[in-house]
Amino acid sequence: MTDTDDHAARLAALPSAAMSKPLLSVAIQDYLKSIYKLQTGDGRLSISSLAHDQKVSAASASAMVKKLAVLGLVEHERYRGFHLTTAGEQVALEVIRHHRLIELYLAETLGLHVDDVHDEADRLEHVISEELEGRIDQALGFPTHDPHGDPIPNAALEWPGERDRG
Repeated sequence: MTDTDDHAARLAALPSAAMSKPLLSVAIQDYLKSIYKLQTGDGRLSISSLAHDQKVSAASASAMVKKLAVLGLVEHERYRGFHLTTAGEQVALEVIRHHRLIELYLAETLGLHVDDVHDEADRLEHVISEELEGRIDQALGFPTHDPHGDPIPNAALEWPGERDRG
């Protein structure tokens, strides 16, 4: 089975609560990406840490976490924090993958300076199709790292070397 086949199978197997990425707003995708990056240790986050990262009020972050919980993308326990569900993690990884592939494509193929690719990738990561993602991945030779040296999840949303670890 190819990485593209793995990718298609993974998307088909996601719980319906995960929804397809295009049905999720840019704000939801950005919050999920932020939560993924902020999670450490037991994976639980506080509303205040998320609010700080997103540069919004605690009330706004709290409202979004409640919305994400209703969508089945986070599990939230009042006064105990919240963490991504498997479905939420899959969406976050997909957005991270899109972002990093786009950064690399812009730098290597279009010649944009590495310092200029982040903002463009932030805008484009939400709108590329799975077909375009696959074509970019293939055109770049299935890269494992973006131009900043950060790892790129593969089409199965695994980090480089993750399959090798078993």
